[in-house]
Amino acid sequence: MRKEVTKHMRAVRIFIRSIRDAIKSVFRNFSLSFASIMCTTITLILVSVALICAVNIENATKSIEDELNIVVYLSKDVTEEEINNIRSDISSQDNVEEVTFKSKTEWKLEMSDYNDTFETVLNYLDENPLMDSFIVKVREVEHLSDTAEYIATISKVDTVKYGEGMVDSMVSAFNVIEKIVVVIVIALIIVTAFLISNTIKLTIFSRRSAIEIMRLVGASNITIKLPFIIEGFIIGVIGAIIPICITIYGYVILYSTLNGHVFSNMIVLIKPYNFVFWVSLVLLVLGAVVGMLGSLKAVRKYLKI
Repeated sequence: MRKEVTKHMRAVRIFIRSIRDAIKSVFRNFSLSFASIMCTTITLILVSVALICAVNIENATKSIEDELNIVVYLSKDVTEEEINNIRSDISSQDNVEEVTFKSKTEWKLEMSDYNDTFETVLNYLDENPLMDSFIVKVREVEHLSDTAEYIATISKVDTVKYGEGMVDSMVSAFNVIEKIVVVIVIALIIVTAFLISNTIKLTIFSRRSAIEIMRLVGASNITIKLPFIIEGFIIGVIGAIIPICITIYGYVILYSTLNGHVFSNMIVLIKPYNFVFWVSLVLLVLGAVVGMLGSLKAVRKYLKI
């Protein structure tokens, strides 16, 4: 029992000493640490911008996709039984989530409420010129056109409308933008790890004599490694402070300035709270983890331990 306590106390002392040595190293090699912190700060600002864009693009894509429906207009001579058969046929498709029937009378009332001119014209006509229809909501927008093409082949279906080429182009464009943003974020993370790794490498090189002495007196590998890993952690955390402040205040100001919309009411920005805190947490964790991984990589490569 006493040996276990002694072992734990020794581990705690090593950890505390490593933190102290890491802090001293940051200030002792301030020019190198400052350069790494600034590079980390700039990179994490870019990561923050990329994350905010990626999440808002995904949110806008989902919002637009939720509004994309297939409108199925039925033939004028369709019977009640045929309407039920068409509903069953459409509902049986795997990509169909919901099918809502909308009669020509409902269309007439909706159009009349929407515009006085429509109301006047529709009331003037002896017969309702509109058609009964189904509003079809799909599960996956990527297969919207395939679903629409199938529905168009059903008997007593007159016309199928879903936006055709515009929808396909929009979905493809959003998918490409999302992939580009993901690649940018990954590239920025790799650059950050590389910069911190090089900074730690230079720090190790400047302290090679002290490291050799530690080896000669029998210091363990973890005793030598730990201060550098903690140093990378400190550099990463400090480098994340400015990006976090810019993210919180910058996004709140941007949201207020644009009134929560971009270009039009169709593209709605995510509300700042708690979104900015989530992004800030990601930046903090990213800075700390990448800092430690960059340090660990440098330690393994240049100390050969």
